[in-house]
Amino acid sequence: MGGFFGITSREDCILDVYFGVDYHSHLGTRRGGIAAYDRELGLQREIHNIENAPFRTKFEGITNHMKGTAAIGCISDMDPQPLLFRSASGTYAISTIGIINNQDEIVDLILHRGHGHLEAKTGGRINQTELVAALMSEKDDLVEGIRFAQEKINGTASILVLKEDGTIIAARDLVGRLPIRIGMGRDSNAVAFESFTLSKMGYEDQRDLGPGEIVEMTPDGVRTVVEPGDKMRICAFLWSYYGYPTTTYEGINVEMMRYKNGHILARNDIENGFDMSGIDYVGGVPDSGTPHAIGYSNETHLPFARAFIKYTPTWARSFMPTTQEERNKVAKMKQIPVIELIKDNNLLFVDDSIVRGTQLKETVDFLYDNGARSVHMRSACPPIMYACKYLNFSRNNSDMDLLCRRVVMQLEGETGMEHLDEYADGSTERGRRLRAAIARKMGFETLEFQTLEGVTEAIGIDRCKLCTYCWNGRE
Repeated sequence: MGGFFGITSREDCILDVYFGVDYHSHLGTRRGGIAAYDRELGLQREIHNIENAPFRTKFEGITNHMKGTAAIGCISDMDPQPLLFRSASGTYAISTIGIINNQDEIVDLILHRGHGHLEAKTGGRINQTELVAALMSEKDDLVEGIRFAQEKINGTASILVLKEDGTIIAARDLVGRLPIRIGMGRDSNAVAFESFTLSKMGYEDQRDLGPGEIVEMTPDGVRTVVEPGDKMRICAFLWSYYGYPTTTYEGINVEMMRYKNGHILARNDIENGFDMSGIDYVGGVPDSGTPHAIGYSNETHLPFARAFIKYTPTWARSFMPTTQEERNKVAKMKQIPVIELIKDNNLLFVDDSIVRGTQLKETVDFLYDNGARSVHMRSACPPIMYACKYLNFSRNNSDMDLLCRRVVMQLEGETGMEHLDEYADGSTERGRRLRAAIARKMGFETLEFQTLEGVTEAIGIDRCKLCTYCWNGRE
């Protein structure tokens, strides 16, 4: 995944960009970078590896050696960025968010049109941001180049460009799968992925860019240079999991959506006759499962409790290590039990989603090891049946990395792949079999998923404007 933040101002803004980028640290774990423009120094750039230390510590003291009245910065879960390029359109810094699925096709296009070479990484992979810049160079104008690049990319590309005169160009991806928000300050303007960063940095929150909209930002104002399109497919998973609780996408706050989602999940259980009389506590698999669980608890009037706490001062997210073995070990070491809330109790937990299932199995074993009588599990998302091909959300390489897909294969083989909609639906025979099989595999007393209708209701945006590909495979 990833996130970016930028400011164009009449005064030095490096410190504000430093803090603004840091507020996006939950969106990525590999690289952090800042590029700045100063009238005397020109464009500058600094990139650090943040796999073993947070962004903030790697960029402390940045004001001692970088300055500028305009700057952009990013948190990246992929390649180093921002990158600096000199082109026929001028010198600029660029940062991107998204994923390019047709990389080989684009490389062939670029090289066959006379672009001499591209820097290759291990295995021949090319830095995604460099590919975007190479596509942009096909046009004489940066804005035309951005639009050309977005149209050629199979996947998603939101783009932030800092020009050598301090102007910032912000381009939201063509169907708005990812958010871009702009804010207005005194003699300055800002752009962010996460909306709350704008108010925290003292900016008046203005509006979201529309799908495919491109704007030019200077200290004097924000000008739309490419009008937004009509089609929107913003990622529904942003509200369920990835978004920070205090942020708002398309007018819908993440934390409020999660409360409502938990309320709907509980309502579904009640309507389906689930016997809650024996449940001692409702809890969330921390951290993003917690607000869903609060909503569930509020609806059922079952007491909410944090039966275990994640120790996060050193590892903010359990998927940060590069190997699954390390991720599993970190996840286990982070879980600190509250024995008094676990021992001899019947517990119902709500998790934000069930993806591969490895860490969830260890969580359930951990609860039983600490004396739980029974563990019921609820997923705040529908069954994830398709690996996302639009955003770099996870390290899943194929659909078969997904727990639900693997269980379907075990239950029915290839024939089951023709009935994924039925397996996703808990009211069907296949759906009940899927849930029972996962519950046995994981050690749950019961398991249920949020419905697609339920998560859509919780978000409150027209279904046609949401991307739900990971759940139903529909674009």
